[in-house]
Amino acid sequence: MTKEIMKVQDLTKFFPVTAGILRHIVGYVQAVNGVGFTIHKKEVLGLVGESGSGKTTVGRAAIRLIEPTKGKISFLGKDLLALNPQELLEMRTKMQMIFQDPYSSLNPRKTIGDTLGEPLRYHGMVKNKVEEVDRVAEILNMIGLSPDIMRRYPHQFSGGQQQRICIGRAIALNPELIVCDEPLSALDVSVQAQILNLLLDLRNRLGLSYLFISHDLSIIRHISDKVIVLYLGKIMESASTKELFRNPKHPYTRALLSAMPKTHPLQKMDRMQLKGEIPSALNPPSGCPFRTRCPFAQPICAETPPVKVIQDPDTGAFDHVYHCILD
Repeated sequence: MTKEIMKVQDLTKFFPVTAGILRHIVGYVQAVNGVGFTIHKKEVLGLVGESGSGKTTVGRAAIRLIEPTKGKISFLGKDLLALNPQELLEMRTKMQMIFQDPYSSLNPRKTIGDTLGEPLRYHGMVKNKVEEVDRVAEILNMIGLSPDIMRRYPHQFSGGQQQRICIGRAIALNPELIVCDEPLSALDVSVQAQILNLLLDLRNRLGLSYLFISHDLSIIRHISDKVIVLYLGKIMESASTKELFRNPKHPYTRALLSAMPKTHPLQKMDRMQLKGEIPSALNPPSGCPFRTRCPFAQPICAETPPVKVIQDPDTGAFDHVYHCILD
């Protein structure tokens, strides 16, 4: 059994909605509601769903970039939500994040050397400037860039190079877990493959674990060991990557898979068209949140989402997934 890095239980995040001169609370946006998962050493957990499904909120709340409304988060055996500010600061070195837009996540006024060196100085991981420069050069070599670029600024690089720099900043403090928030969506397809291979290489070399957020199922299939399908802040289905793509159980999962591009011109695709838009998280549907768009919805779906316990054939683990008639 591999080492458990993170365990999340009943993760919930509601954002208050205010109105009036006194800004009193009139409701809550239910961005994430009861999400749970486990990530082990060198494991990649894929998180997939439509825009507005709560993927980014899950990633940020899991490492306390935003404070969860409720839930339990165990990270490296410690209760992450019970840490005081100083303890959380020390734990930050073990969990990092790669953001979707590389350019906006880099300070345009700082050189690449300062961008990568600042966290090393802040957390006391280097003693002097010489050690800092040596460590930054080592990081640049690991991400496929020349150490000669230390004095250059973010605007002097392409999008792919900027994302490599962001990855370098994420690995600078030797983390255990990196949350990747759609790190490929802003890049060209050819560059996406390079960055994806870099992430896989760093996982093997440094023993990293990833929470990989994406709307692209082909990328999720390539990089992930396990997949969670999220809809309106709730888990619709979770399984190993192999099992989910081979035998999806939930209609929403099947709809997402049917929307994937053909891999061959003669490949037959059974397209499943979804009607309407994702409902508002301010007033989500009762029961199964997907029932308003599901072609297989039944009366019971409006009351409570039926739950079935299944066993993952690859890992032997049992998991709860929402299901309907697609058994």
